[in-house]
Amino acid sequence: MPARPHTPALMVLGTASHVGKSLITAAFCRLLAEEGVRVAPFKAQNMALNSYVTLSGGEIGRAQVAQAEAAGIEPETDMNPILLKPMGGVSQVIVDGVPIGVMSAREYYAEKDRLWPRVTAAYDRLASRFEAIVLEGAGSPVEINLMEQDLTNLRIGRYANASLILVADIERGGVFAHIIGTWELLPPSDRSRVVGFIINKFRGDASLLDSGLVYLRERTGVPVLGVLPFRPDLQIDQEDSLGIEETASATDCELGPDDLDVAIARLPGLSNFTDFASLSRLPGVRVRYVERGRDLGRPDLIILPGTKTTVRDLLWLGEVGLADRMTALANDPSGPLVLGICGGFQMLGIRIDDPQGVESSDVSVPGLGLLDVTTRFDREKARHRVSGIVIADGSAISGYEIHMGQTERGPDLQAFSTLIRSRDSSRINDGAVSADARVMGTYLHGLWDSLSYGSAMIARLRLRRGLPPQAAARWKAHRDATSDRYAALAMMLRQHVDLKPVWTSMGIGASGPMSRGESRGAD
Repeated sequence: MPARPHTPALMVLGTASHVGKSLITAAFCRLLAEEGVRVAPFKAQNMALNSYVTLSGGEIGRAQVAQAEAAGIEPETDMNPILLKPMGGVSQVIVDGVPIGVMSAREYYAEKDRLWPRVTAAYDRLASRFEAIVLEGAGSPVEINLMEQDLTNLRIGRYANASLILVADIERGGVFAHIIGTWELLPPSDRSRVVGFIINKFRGDASLLDSGLVYLRERTGVPVLGVLPFRPDLQIDQEDSLGIEETASATDCELGPDDLDVAIARLPGLSNFTDFASLSRLPGVRVRYVERGRDLGRPDLIILPGTKTTVRDLLWLGEVGLADRMTALANDPSGPLVLGICGGFQMLGIRIDDPQGVESSDVSVPGLGLLDVTTRFDREKARHRVSGIVIADGSAISGYEIHMGQTERGPDLQAFSTLIRSRDSSRINDGAVSADARVMGTYLHGLWDSLSYGSAMIARLRLRRGLPPQAAARWKAHRDATSDRYAALAMMLRQHVDLKPVWTSMGIGASGPMSRGESRGAD
């Protein structure tokens, strides 16, 4: 039986992974919020290395953070009660924001019945405090081998008594087969709650699809609510590596003579690459990911990002030639600046110790030796929201820490930043900077979202190249950029989707808060 049948719920399902479920969920959250509805996002289980720390210190997936931002509310762990962080054959399992262990797929499946009450409790808490919930599914809801164990799609959709929308990505090809195949594999009770289909990422004249749309309606009895245009400028934070290229500059974009070249190591266990979405939007910057030493070239800035498998990825740097190339460039006085974030910071050090086997069977491994720091892994995960300043230039920063190790600086190294942790107001000296200030490390995720830091670093890089500073008019704060994007997503729904069947199915009548939205339905 549904937990709270009087709380309207909408669920966005997909025919596959990366078809646009997260984005369309965010769009509906923003649309409802603009109409005065107190709405919250929900995803029962995420599998993602892109995560975030809430004010309470809990860890959740980045997609629900973006959706909460779109709804104009603070992210919280109830929006994503289970987060799985892959670690090469196993996953760290995080429940209600707190790690409960590392499990294989089989071990996790055995736990699902015990975890289900945690999922429903989180949903009930949200439903008791908000006027509507927009749920996001995961992958496909009709994977034959997974349906019985799946917490994230149909089971929670039934519990919430949610209206269902099925999203398909036309860029993959075979969009009509994807929709019909998914539809026909749905159990009849779930088919009855499907309001309509949305075709995503279309380029060109949508009228060319008319005959296919008619066939879908005739075959299934369900309408296509809309065809959304391909809008790469409206992407939100992604859950997994399928979206990583959206944090890089366009691959066909030539590097101009005054553009800065930023190279990021594409580590096998790369996590929180959403850190670099803001960096890629900075004026005069080209961001690219590299996987081989020969592809590194001579950039202005090299970034070693965060990773869930620090030791494994450190060894990988050596295997692909990136370690030797980075070290040579770092030791060249005219070479690029080097920045390590979280696991990348740990790799820059002298040594990583893991006596408890937290991450690997290696008790100790040598680092790259570019910073006089040593890291010791422990089982307690640091999870903090923080704010402070960068010591070198005084720029204001804010973000979050998520890491398993503690790092000690050598006696002659200055910290990268001074930070205050939001939960207990404790002050810490974070990270480290080399004596020549060219190699830097920090545990701070979200660093580039701080415009003060981004503008100061870009000014420093341009000065090293003998380039003038960027005009102030070219800079835009991360918060303003994301707010504009969410508003554009809501407008895209108004322009291209027939919304009335959605509101009707959710039980929101013409006298309710959505009456204004209905009048701005599809043109």
